[in-house]
Amino acid sequence: MAALTPEKFKVIGYTEEDANRIDRPTISYWQDAWRRLRKNPIAMGSLVVLGILLVMVIIGPHIKGYDYVSMNIAEKNQGVSSKYWFGTDNLGRDLFSRVWVGARASLIIAIVATAIKLIIGTVYGALMAHFGGWVDEVLMRIIEVINSIPSLLLTILIMMILGNNLFALLVALSVTAWCNTARQVRGMIKQLRETEYVYAAEVLGAKPLRIILKHYVPNMLGILILDTATAIPMFIFTEAGLSFLGIGLKAPSISLGVLISMGQQNMDFYPSQLLFPCLVLCIIVMAFNLLGDGLRDALDPRLRQ
Repeated sequence: MAALTPEKFKVIGYTEEDANRIDRPTISYWQDAWRRLRKNPIAMGSLVVLGILLVMVIIGPHIKGYDYVSMNIAEKNQGVSSKYWFGTDNLGRDLFSRVWVGARASLIIAIVATAIKLIIGTVYGALMAHFGGWVDEVLMRIIEVINSIPSLLLTILIMMILGNNLFALLVALSVTAWCNTARQVRGMIKQLRETEYVYAAEVLGAKPLRIILKHYVPNMLGILILDTATAIPMFIFTEAGLSFLGIGLKAPSISLGVLISMGQQNMDFYPSQLLFPCLVLCIIVMAFNLLGDGLRDALDPRLRQ
């Protein structure tokens, strides 16, 4: 039997140099995550929907040109028409403009509350994990005490003391939310602080704050992005629920929760006043949740196939 030699094989479609190459272009962690995210049609569709919603909360109140504050009793409780796309409320104000103003307010509240949650939780968790020992024990006990208090009861107490205003709402939303972030950051940094580059930074005399910002935070961006994607819809829904129950913002402030609360009073005769704020709220929350699921699959190495 004749021996098999390389000369008896012919490479088709590639040069001999290309056929012998075994390397491939190297890509970074974030490039690989973006590539995986693009392969998820549901996540990309949610990203497009969020982009459209972002544009609408900016330009939506100005599309029809109606003042969303001024009352027009002569045209109150109007239905859907070419003049009023979402109809009018019980004071004759254009509901289309008010819905997008309310969505803007709800998004701003959720983004600010998420930023507060991430900043406090990241710094607190990093301090626990970096110093360890009695510092870790004391700070962990504080988290356990805070988590032992029912969050709804604590929210009601804060709103009663500080009043139904934006500052009180942000405090109520953020007072316990950062605890979960702190726990996640603590667990992640417990692993990172054993690495060589952190040990080298400590030997060179780097201060704890520099180590946290320079070495810990960049390696936790995946977790923090996932936390952001899940926290924003949670805060939007919580704000809407509190305002609907009369605990959060109240008229004349405008948010999706306030609009839903006002629409609920007239839903028997004018259901559109409740339908459109609820529809926009559901679309925003669903888009963020679906995008968060896609980001989790793209960023978490343990979930990659």
